[in-house]
Amino acid sequence: MMKNIFKNIGPGTLVAAAFIGPGTVTVCTIAGVTYGFTLLWAMLVSIIATIVLQEMAMRLGLVGGKGLAETITTQIKSTSLRWLAMGLIIGAVLIGNAAYEAGNISGGVLGLETLIETTTYSIIGLNINYLSIIIGIIAFVLLYIGNYKIIERFLVGLVVIMSLSFLLTAIITKPNLAEIFKGLLMPKIPEKGILTIIALIGTTVVPYNLFLHASLVKEKWNGVADLKAARRDLFFSIILGGIVSIAIIITATNGEGGVVTNASDLAIGLKPLYGSFATYFLSIGLFAAGITSAITAPLAAAYVARGCFGWDTNLKSNKFRSVWGLILVLGVIFSSIGFKPITIITFAQVANGILLPVVAGFLIWIVNKKEVLGSHVNTKLQNIVGVCVVSIALLLGLRSLYLVFVA
Repeated sequence: MMKNIFKNIGPGTLVAAAFIGPGTVTVCTIAGVTYGFTLLWAMLVSIIATIVLQEMAMRLGLVGGKGLAETITTQIKSTSLRWLAMGLIIGAVLIGNAAYEAGNISGGVLGLETLIETTTYSIIGLNINYLSIIIGIIAFVLLYIGNYKIIERFLVGLVVIMSLSFLLTAIITKPNLAEIFKGLLMPKIPEKGILTIIALIGTTVVPYNLFLHASLVKEKWNGVADLKAARRDLFFSIILGGIVSIAIIITATNGEGGVVTNASDLAIGLKPLYGSFATYFLSIGLFAAGITSAITAPLAAAYVARGCFGWDTNLKSNKFRSVWGLILVLGVIFSSIGFKPITIITFAQVANGILLPVVAGFLIWIVNKKEVLGSHVNTKLQNIVGVCVVSIALLLGLRSLYLVFVA
């Protein structure tokens, strides 16, 4: 029974591994520290939105037989609009993922630094963090092998470790179950809490995951016949990811001590309250979150480039490797020397803020086209929910632009 469960999970777990990165861990930590259980409902909404959009992307990949980027470029008839869409997608995903890759690797390093005291060495006047290089090497080896099954099994294992780590940490804090259900089922927007709500949604509904999922299902499943299995994989993985995110909020709510701005601070603050085990669990969880996202972000960027330019489907092709290699190398460099690429991160905020509603809009448009999906087009209910999700995505995009240009 257990063997069959693990056999039938895969692409959905990689999507969960991608969205539960250091950014999600940090936002959930801040939400818990600042507002307690009050914003748990926002995470619940985020998970529903993620399931809705990822199901569309998954259905497109299985039934349509092409990735999202490929389908967008073939369905847009106008040459100028097609090049505009390709430029927007490639610019946002490639440059955005390069910027966030540094954050993914740094997040994994933060988890280990809580347990390891000395992690930097001075070379030619630069303080190099060797943990960033180690994480980069692990990601490079797995991606270079180019075997989907090996990547999948490694990430599934890390997701299990990450999930257990965060769940056990939450259990150790002995939360109030009545307050948890109240926070989940009774929506409330605290004063100055709107940006945190949008941030929770934004770290969960990730635009590059739509490209990643539509491409990965073709590696695992075989067309329409496997739709039910693919949906089970999706629901199980995304719901598990949501539970993990909720567990982080719960843990942060029950933490005490000094200023907490990320999960590493939280791990240190938990030690005097709940003992070293809480610190170990949280640190291992943060490390796993960082390394899983450090693998999926370059992979997603390579899939997007492959879809836009119509490259060979082989994961071992030089073009495919060159894209994920570039993203990974930039992430390792920025993370290992502690450099904060403000300009690139600013561009990534703007690009992803614009990309999410645009991609979600494209996705809903495509999954309503019978020439692409036949009888598997969206239902009216799926369209209604999808439009609501796009509206939320648009709000997120406006928020990103506001933070960059106004705040």
